[in-house]
Amino acid sequence: MFSLDIEKALSMATDKNIFPVIDKVLEGKRLNMEDGVKLFESSDLLTVGILANYVTEKKNGKYAYFVINRQINPTNICALDCKFCAFATMDKNDPKAYEMNYDEIVSKAKYAVEQGASEVHIVGGLHPDWNFDVYLNMISILRKNFSDLHIKAFTAVEIDYFSKLANISYEEVLIKLKEAGLNSLPGGGAEIFSPRVRRVIAPTKIGWKKYLEIHKIAHRLGLHSTTTMLYGHVETYEERVDHMLKIREAQDETGGFTCFIPLAYQPENNDLNITEHTSGIDDLKTIAVSRLILDNLPHIKAYWVMIGEKIAQTALNFGADDMDGTVMEEKIAHFAGAKSPTQQQKERLIRLIKEAGKIPVERDTLYNHIKVYQ
Repeated sequence: MFSLDIEKALSMATDKNIFPVIDKVLEGKRLNMEDGVKLFESSDLLTVGILANYVTEKKNGKYAYFVINRQINPTNICALDCKFCAFATMDKNDPKAYEMNYDEIVSKAKYAVEQGASEVHIVGGLHPDWNFDVYLNMISILRKNFSDLHIKAFTAVEIDYFSKLANISYEEVLIKLKEAGLNSLPGGGAEIFSPRVRRVIAPTKIGWKKYLEIHKIAHRLGLHSTTTMLYGHVETYEERVDHMLKIREAQDETGGFTCFIPLAYQPENNDLNITEHTSGIDDLKTIAVSRLILDNLPHIKAYWVMIGEKIAQTALNFGADDMDGTVMEEKIAHFAGAKSPTQQQKERLIRLIKEAGKIPVERDTLYNHIKVYQ
């Protein structure tokens, strides 16, 4: 049963089109494509948010999570040419091109650990001159130097690339990385699963079937992962909901996704003719609909790097229960014009969460509690 408070709040809903959806959520029934599109099209943002917050608090109470982590992007030199990407370059002579050596990567991880980080998050370009051993050694060296550090590294796009480089299966790639010290996979590279959209924004990147295949293999090997959706460019509401439903189906099969991360498109310095950032309304609605559709994913992230800390803070009452973390050095979104800081202080994350009426929880990568800040 739902509380009288939620019943009273939802009684003020103004959009009759979503009344059947409200009933389904309160009865614990799964939403379908039609339901998701109705929620996106609804002008009653507050009711959609109340409904999403109700579901979030049923799952996780008033806890809102953050992690002390660092992003490390070993190189931005990439064999792919994704139209939406402002971070990567195919030209090694490009003034913005860079590549890190092992010492630089270890140094960044060392600084993160000294700051209390429990996780490093490693993603980067598909360097045309690096073989699989370069990436494998990267993980081995980090594990040798930091035995307790959680290494979350390499998107499904990178795993596919390593498979081609080494001429081995996805499973063999993942086994070798796991043996070297890999703990989990990040969820980047999903973009939007729609083939129509991918032909526009990332025509050379792997499609949704390979993306989910790689994640499901990782899950079967005991490697958890996050998953993402890039929104706010050329996709439709139907394509957003279809993306979520495919993730939900994969989660039904493996249960290995820890979190869904809606990523707001950043419009600067790329080849798509889109000049506007996503609106706060769209950001909040996308997070709320994500929470309502993805009933089998434990967490929804409001990624402050992409949407800014104020919208991320508000999103904690619109279905999100995670603000990511300290990050320490974000490059990918900021190359594309993100207006947020490149890092965040733990104390500020705690304050933002408390101001939203939630209980801050410092977590590890797998959402084990490190410290609860009452």
